[in-house]
Amino acid sequence: MEKKTTVASSFCLLLLCVATSTVAEVLEAHPHLHHQPHKNDGSIKLFVFGDSYADTGNVGKSVSPSWKEPYGITFPGKPAGRFSDGRVLTDYLAQFLGIRSPLPYALRKYAKKSKLENGMNFAYGGTGVFDTLVSGPNLTTQISFFQHLLEQEKVYDKRDLIKSSVALVSVAGNDYTTHFVKPGNGSKDLAEFTKSIVKQIAVDLMSIRDLGVRKIAVTALEPMGCLPLLTSFLSYQNCSETLNLASMFHNQVLRQNMEQLNKESNKSAFVILDLYGAFLSAMKPQKVHQGKMTVQIDDPLKPCCVGVSSEYSCGSVDESTGAKKYGICSNPERSFFWDTVHLSQNGWHAVYCSLKSSLHQLYS
Repeated sequence: MEKKTTVASSFCLLLLCVATSTVAEVLEAHPHLHHQPHKNDGSIKLFVFGDSYADTGNVGKSVSPSWKEPYGITFPGKPAGRFSDGRVLTDYLAQFLGIRSPLPYALRKYAKKSKLENGMNFAYGGTGVFDTLVSGPNLTTQISFFQHLLEQEKVYDKRDLIKSSVALVSVAGNDYTTHFVKPGNGSKDLAEFTKSIVKQIAVDLMSIRDLGVRKIAVTALEPMGCLPLLTSFLSYQNCSETLNLASMFHNQVLRQNMEQLNKESNKSAFVILDLYGAFLSAMKPQKVHQGKMTVQIDDPLKPCCVGVSSEYSCGSVDESTGAKKYGICSNPERSFFWDTVHLSQNGWHAVYCSLKSSLHQLYS
């Protein structure tokens, strides 16, 4: 019982609230990435929705560890709002599309118009399909922000969206966190909860489609049982098969719903990015090859950045002395997980390598 309480408390600590981001630091953290597979003629736009796996600076500096050292030490070299030491899923998808990583929604009023031409990122760390334990905008609300930009502020032309726009939706992990930590919830009603999540995801994806977005990529749920927050109780050696089964069920229901949506629309507008398979593939004790690039993973279930004790986490400092209360692994560039929930840049690179062959569906 004590162990379950510790897990629940840790999850609560990792969920984040929303506030206004620091402008200059985020703007600096959106340069072009190298080795772009596709050449953009200026028409491709990426619109991002979801949680901390996709957020690049929407969550406020005063409340989020993503704005504290050592986050951002690999890219852009300082904290800039990403929940990693460097690039995240959004950045790699933008790289594939041949565009700059889209600007966070929180900064839209401070940026030049040219900064908006690659799309916009509406993802907020800690949020979900439904309301979670944080006060951030859920998926439906994020889409309403997008709709307002289109219909009220006229930031984008719908005719351009129909031609070549892509949306990324990375969501649902925080919904399960919220479900598990709330008293009275358990595995017995998990199946119905999963169906309700996926049903709302389908509704939200159709809303994005109806706003003119041509292709929509939605992430499958990662293997929740492999998150270091949980594997720490197994000495970072094994995943929780029970929670992985929950992820697999979610992905099965999601796949069925996406097939139905594609069938009804008579177009393959909806693409699933298999994070579950990509995570497991990257965590195997071997090098991941992508062309001439090699991604090496050490201790895949062990986070690179951890608190010095259970009361601290990555980025924690002593309130009175300012002393660091966390440690970093000796080779962040060979880690998979950055902290107890989020991937390192190397981890996201490995996932991107696994997903890359399926990304071409976004152009079909």
